[in-house]
Amino acid sequence: MVDLRAEMFEAMGVDASDESWRRAACEWFEMRLDDPDFGIFVVEEGGAVVASAVGAIRDAAPSPSCPAGRDVLINNVCTAPVYRGRGHGSAAFDAVLTWARRTGVQRAELMATEGGRSIYERAGFVEIGSAAMRAML
Repeated sequence: MVDLRAEMFEAMGVDASDESWRRAACEWFEMRLDDPDFGIFVVEEGGAVVASAVGAIRDAAPSPSCPAGRDVLINNVCTAPVYRGRGHGSAAFDAVLTWARRTGVQRAELMATEGGRSIYERAGFVEIGSAAMRAML
């Protein structure tokens, strides 16, 4: 999972070569495997994890587009380069969507790379027109 996460960051233009974050990421995934507010899905081939997708339920204030407030943030959707084009990423992504629907959330959000955009658009995702912004604190 952590190697796929690094691959995802590289695809987004983020330098993921610093090894210091990997141990924390591994612990993060391990701590959330049984947490009902996280859906962690992988596709294996030959005993190796070759694709992944993660959903995280968020408890937000209700809004016009999400009256119940709860939604899901989908992330870590990635397929190892040599396994791309076989439907593995779509399978992991579809598993997250199925899980999210079963939790009763009304909305899903994600940040798309150009390589993943078509999968998300086929599932009904559209650009929402607001810029994602971030600040280190």
